[in-house]
Amino acid sequence: MTLTPPSSTLLRIGCGSGFSGDRLDAPGPVVDALIEAGGAAALMLEVLGERTLALAQRERLHRPEAGFEPALLDLLRPILTRCVAHGIPIITNGGAANPRGAAAAVLGLARELGLPELRIGVVEGDDIRGTDALADLDPWEGDAGAVLEPERVIAANVYLGAAPVAEALRRGAQVVITGRCSDPALALGPMLAHFGWAEDDWDRLAAGTMAGHLLECGAQVTGGYFADPGVKDVPGDARGMAALGFPIAEIGADGGVLITKPAGTGGRVDRQTVTEQLLYELHDPAAYLTPDVVLDITGVAITEEAPDRVRLTGARGRPRPERLKATVSLPGGWLGEGEISYAGPNARARAELAGRTLLERLRLLGLEGQARLDLIGVVSVFDGDAGALREAGEGSPSDLRLRLAFASESRAAAERAAREVLSLYCCGPAGGGGVRTRVTDRIRTLSFLVPRERLAPRVSLLRLGEAA
Repeated sequence: MTLTPPSSTLLRIGCGSGFSGDRLDAPGPVVDALIEAGGAAALMLEVLGERTLALAQRERLHRPEAGFEPALLDLLRPILTRCVAHGIPIITNGGAANPRGAAAAVLGLARELGLPELRIGVVEGDDIRGTDALADLDPWEGDAGAVLEPERVIAANVYLGAAPVAEALRRGAQVVITGRCSDPALALGPMLAHFGWAEDDWDRLAAGTMAGHLLECGAQVTGGYFADPGVKDVPGDARGMAALGFPIAEIGADGGVLITKPAGTGGRVDRQTVTEQLLYELHDPAAYLTPDVVLDITGVAITEEAPDRVRLTGARGRPRPERLKATVSLPGGWLGEGEISYAGPNARARAELAGRTLLERLRLLGLEGQARLDLIGVVSVFDGDAGALREAGEGSPSDLRLRLAFASESRAAAERAAREVLSLYCCGPAGGGGVRTRVTDRIRTLSFLVPRERLAPRVSLLRLGEAA
């Protein structure tokens, strides 16, 4: 079955992944539930954050054929044959920095699985590096004052909307692979293809975007990330958390939204979990900006219809913004890291001496860069680079880990700083052990606003041995 507009039948959209690094077995129960329910359905695999995209761009610098979600084939292998057999298209932003590379890999998987007719829709046009679209851009509010230097740009990826996804589905794609697009667009695209909603039907687009926003983080709406023992419990404790069901949205032609999860899976779907996810990352509940619509959730009503079935109504939409957010990747220098553990009596004093020794060694060596020390087990998460909380800390834990991070424009300096942690084995205080070091090149990101008219999204339909 292929999604073809228009239709008034219910559409179910399941989410099998909420980020890069999510559980590889999560899509299976969702696909089972979609098949059992019957009717029109689609599956989204959301695996792309801004940090993830920057890492993918870095990977592609080293290996031009890489740069897409490394676990994409592991996610698809157990479910692809069943989805094709039951007409459930899969939509994913796993193309990251290299959608065509991802498509080539999936076509290889199709050959392996005996699916020679698999049709893959590839959405491109989000990477505007080297184009006139980069000229004279204003920074996004979070990067106010930033100046764009086009000659230093590694990549510039614009958040595309749902229309190219819908186009790919209308052309018969069974898998749609995008690079950077808005997360809710992975769900809104199938809705546009199925229902044939007009591009200015703002309230329906808003409802579809709201549904996509609830799905996009996977198990966050079914009890993951939500759990706080004794405050917000998830049924079954660790057993329930270990078997979290991922969400399914049931969408009506009128924009009605109901959130549920596969029967028999762990977790919970109720007013609390849905409310938390609805508010997650919304900078302005009255004006959540997406490429497709400006979403207003201030009038949304949330109703528990039955166990693990929550309905939402009242989303409102306004015309989409004229400028879209672009994540610009730039060289970020090098990061040298090293960790060493100290345990037993007086462990904190020995670890602090090791830290002071490292800082003094960096000074004596004249290494140019910025150093940060953490005492993991005492304080690290809430401390700043200057270590104010570490300096003011109290207590003497018997087991902790010292971490040095050294950021520099020089790879040699970063490598030398990391080596200094290793040297603590014999040149540092007593009892240090378990050293680990690594040096990585960094990509930093800034966000800018790109006028919509400068963009030219394009959709290709690929099969084994051919491209159209």
